[in-house]
Amino acid sequence: MKIRLFIAQAAIVVAGIAAVAGGASAEVIIVAPNAPPPVRVESVPPARVGYVWDRGHWRWEHGQYMWNPGHWEVERVGYHWVPGHWIAREGAWRWMPGHWA
Repeated sequence: MKIRLFIAQAAIVVAGIAAVAGGASAEVIIVAPNAPPPVRVESVPPARVGYVWDRGHWRWEHGQYMWNPGHWEVERVGYHWVPGHWIAREGAWRWMPGHWA
């Protein structure tokens, strides 16, 4: 009986650790040492029903900025799209990903 209780408790602990580890890995923080270049001018395609346009932006990859072109995001009814943007913080630049709010 004690072994069954121990196994059940161990399973709960392992599940809790997996949940915490999975939640912690969901957010990736991107920090760059210098400001991104000016945003490129992109032509926005005609509107599409059920989608919103996410404009292009600079991403930090392998120690340099690389352009990430705009793309369509599937619309979420009752929400609005907040585009990703760079924020200056403590001498570095931090990427805040686009999200639904």
